[in-house]
Amino acid sequence: MLSQPFFQITLPLMATFVATIWVASWAQNKRLEEMSKRLDDVVARLLRIETLLGGLTERVTTLEAARWK
Repeated sequence: MLSQPFFQITLPLMATFVATIWVASWAQNKRLEEMSKRLDDVVARLLRIETLLGGLTERVTTLEAARWK
């Protein structure tokens, strides 16, 4: 029974295929988690930059108003 082509070729091939898909899926999920963390860091930095630029905009507006008085 174990000498049939299914057990010699197809079953090991299917097991290898399933294992490869499982490992690739795990690796992809890990990469997505890392990218998500990095993206959160980038968003936090951009929010700080936005805050700083907002403060500079207020300063420029104040200086321009004082200049034209």
